[in-house]
Amino acid sequence: MKVLVIGNGGREHALAWKLNESPSVDKIYVAKGNGGTSSFCENVDIDPSDIEGLVEFALKEEIDFTVVGPEDPLCGGIVDVFRDKGLKIFGPNKECAQFEKSKEFTKIFLEKYNIPTARYLSFTDYEKAVDSLDEFSYPLVVKADGLCLGKGVIISQNRDEAVEALNQIFNERVFGQEGDKVVIEEFLTGEEASLLCLVSNNKLYPLERAKDHKQIFDGDKGPNTGGVGTYSPVKATDKLVKSLREVCDKIEEGLDKEGLNYSGILFIGFMIEDDEPKVLEFNVRFGDPETEVLMPRLDCDLFLLLNKTVDGDLKAEDIKWKDDYCLTVIMCSGGYPGSYEKGKVITGLDDTDKDLIIFHNGTKLRDGDLLTNGGRVLSITAMGDDLQEAREKAYENAAKIHFDGAYYRKDIGTK
Repeated sequence: MKVLVIGNGGREHALAWKLNESPSVDKIYVAKGNGGTSSFCENVDIDPSDIEGLVEFALKEEIDFTVVGPEDPLCGGIVDVFRDKGLKIFGPNKECAQFEKSKEFTKIFLEKYNIPTARYLSFTDYEKAVDSLDEFSYPLVVKADGLCLGKGVIISQNRDEAVEALNQIFNERVFGQEGDKVVIEEFLTGEEASLLCLVSNNKLYPLERAKDHKQIFDGDKGPNTGGVGTYSPVKATDKLVKSLREVCDKIEEGLDKEGLNYSGILFIGFMIEDDEPKVLEFNVRFGDPETEVLMPRLDCDLFLLLNKTVDGDLKAEDIKWKDDYCLTVIMCSGGYPGSYEKGKVITGLDDTDKDLIIFHNGTKLRDGDLLTNGGRVLSITAMGDDLQEAREKAYENAAKIHFDGAYYRKDIGTK
């Protein structure tokens, strides 16, 4: 079987790495891929958002199965286009991708089907949004409605900060047209957690949970990022497991009643307090960096799982897990999530432990050198019998890797 993985980052590297274990897979192409995927896949110089180019390539190379990593092509309708051409592809269609394309779309769905979430208001007008701020207590959350690479969420500690956040989105256009609409939410307290579910014919099959770390600095300080570290599994009480299943049941009910046909991945972001989960957001693709800790723990054939999901014959017992813990620390370019420089030479990878897994988030090869090519550069991923062992191994090896301006949080997995 020929497989095409669409995307450039650590998520796509991890998916390709796991797909490569399948005896059913003969060759993997990655578009565009990175310096890590090139070691065992064929990188293809087609941008993930170039749907026409990807379809043309898949037809020419007779690709048997395509896996979409990032949200942009999903929201652009790549699944619909591939299926219209008779090409088998994993991911939700354009209609279902609205759950990530629009935060307001998701909030309306959550409220309609009585799924616990934060109270919110949405606006397309700056002045009306400012006038509404007195209806909330602080801190509060200001979100650009559209796709912002995980950076469209601003936590405001007081009214002045909230006004400035609205000014940046509406007037300074920091997120462009993705900020044409803004969602203002009450601030939820508790522990943030991620739950990824395979979805087949609107039925949710939860994967094991992972704990993401969004903020750039230790102690969950600083601006939000796309995620700078994570670990799995995350222990849960029986009460919490029951509550999460109830949320999944309500989502299934809503998908059916709305006449949607969801197939692919649904990423549910939760805030959990006193074992009561509230939904923060939906994403319609594998999470990054959650995928980097879930794929090493998956104890079954990913290619077969994804095929069964698309074919509609997936069963819960098909999904199997290792008991090991897995933790990843993301080495970032200095300045991320703000401005940063690319093209820094990366050294020390050959000095790391042989059983360490390094997924490349933002790298490229040039004249034999591995260079930084993004804000998130490398996911240093380690397995262990417990969380502490995995954590120690990841950090011991991260210290062996160097590039100018390298930065990473030092507290992943300490809570």
